Amino acid sequence: MPPFSPILAAIVAIALVLAIPLEIAAIRRLRRVQLVRGTMFFVTGAFVLALGAAAVLVVMNLHTYARLTHEQEAARVSMRQLDERRYVLSVETKKAPARHYELRGDEWQIDARVLKWRGVGNLLGLDTVYRLERLSGRYGDITSERGAPRTVFALAEDPGIDLWTALRRYNAYVPLADALYGSAAYVPMAEGAQYTVSVSSSGLVVRPGNDAARKAVGGWK
Repeated sequence: MPPFSPILAAIVAIALVLAIPLEIAAIRRLRRVQLVRGTMFFVTGAFVLALGAAAVLVVMNLHTYARLTHEQEAARVSMRQLDERRYVLSVETKKAPARHYELRGDEWQIDARVLKWRGVGNLLGLDTVYRLERLSGRYGDITSERGAPRTVFALAEDPGIDLWTALRRYNAYVPLADALYGSAAYVPMAEGAQYTVSVSSSGLVVRPGNDAARKAVGGWK
């Protein structure tokens, strides 16, 4: 579990501890027809609950990211050829078993999001995090890239709020994020090739994992 989870869980617990008495007080006063004070307690309690709910959504979204303290392996990719410019790729990550995708093209590309925190975020124990986003096929020539069939697949879902978009939009007002950027890497597809995808604070790196991949990369034009 990421280190920020206990912090946000504590925020949720505090929100509930504060909101429940306020809502109880609001109900009691409304029953006594103390409309003004009852409404004030009700609105305040609802606001505190909304903050707690927002914290839950942040937790859900951050759990789709992985901590990044140094370069680490993010995925292993293997492939087999079905036809000319048509391959099945198996993508295996630490969090999930291998999933299979049919791609068209000469090369495969993987995209990721990287989120680095400012000093305040680091003080809260927030590490740089990343999330693999897309897998797609590419063609080596522009003509095919424009007209041939394209294949692209999502590697992640966005439960809860879209934290990435929120941090980009409101970073001027809540400057927690030091950098939010996308990173992509692409290498050739070849029969039997295996690759290792690593990620660091500077982005993605794809390295050949067997002779078939090294031969494909070595003869890449």
